Amino acid sequence: MTIRVVKPGLLTTVQDLGRHGLQHLGIVPCGAMDPVAHALANALVGNELSEATLELTIIGPELVFGRDALVALCGAEFGATLDKRALLRDRPVRVRKGARLACGRAQRGSRAYLAVAGGFALEPVLGSRSTYLPARFGGLEGRALRAGDALPLAPDASELALARYARLSAGATRRDGIDTVRWSAPPLTLPDHEPIVLHAMEGRHFGLFGAAAQRVFFDAVWRVAPESNRMGFRLAGPALAADKAGELLSGPTCLGTVQVPANGAPIALMADHQTTGGYPKIAEIATADVPRLAQLAPGGRLHFARCTLEDALELGRAARARLESALRAISWGYGR
Repeated sequence: MTIRVVKPGLLTTVQDLGRHGLQHLGIVPCGAMDPVAHALANALVGNELSEATLELTIIGPELVFGRDALVALCGAEFGATLDKRALLRDRPVRVRKGARLACGRAQRGSRAYLAVAGGFALEPVLGSRSTYLPARFGGLEGRALRAGDALPLAPDASELALARYARLSAGATRRDGIDTVRWSAPPLTLPDHEPIVLHAMEGRHFGLFGAAAQRVFFDAVWRVAPESNRMGFRLAGPALAADKAGELLSGPTCLGTVQVPANGAPIALMADHQTTGGYPKIAEIATADVPRLAQLAPGGRLHFARCTLEDALELGRAARARLESALRAISWGYGR
């Protein structure tokens, strides 16, 4: 059982929650840029949250299903259609054999996640199916999807689709010929307006920047530059000069680290970030805010708000509580 790729979209890759605990070996975590939307999509089709999904970026793919399936599309608002009928987002949808899913362009946000009941039958690499593009491993041959690809699904994907959709019968409905449900999951990471506010702590090298650069970092409105990718978001705005940088030894980096290279344009490190780096680290973005940053397309605007480690931990607890509440509601929809 496969999904045939008619059009691959701008950048469509297989991603899960990543391969963790290997940075000391130079292997980055990878994984979904927006793990919250990824988790919701999996929950909506009855998968474990760690199951792989398709990550769609700005322009989505066009796919043809070889068998019946149960799918969910969460995250950015794409102009998605199923056999030319509007596909409802953030809810489970039953797809018939031969159906064509076309995702179009993102209208709000930049990344969405397509989950299929049973997941993708791809071999894990180092414990994960996530695609790491720079090293070309994981996912489907370590690369983005191409036209003509056939994505293998679980052998029992059709049976799972039928059984799981039957459990949703209390809330099931048929809209414009599409089998779905009357309820939906909340879009937890989509920005309501811009600039979005990202909470950030002073980084290890914050003191190397003069008072003017420190003030500008937190006062300026930054834009995501077109050169941004899964490794890092380059931020366009005023140049930041490190007064006392000199020669720095390379040190560990992590998701949300904000580095400032010699040109003064900050880089916020994202899911495919390098394991070490020698640029001054001016700030660390609160982990809870990174999925919202991942939803900004090039040109998207953001503003940094200073926070403490305690503030960041509280933001994390609140984000987990919102996700857990949404997951419980989905579980109730399945009658659990």
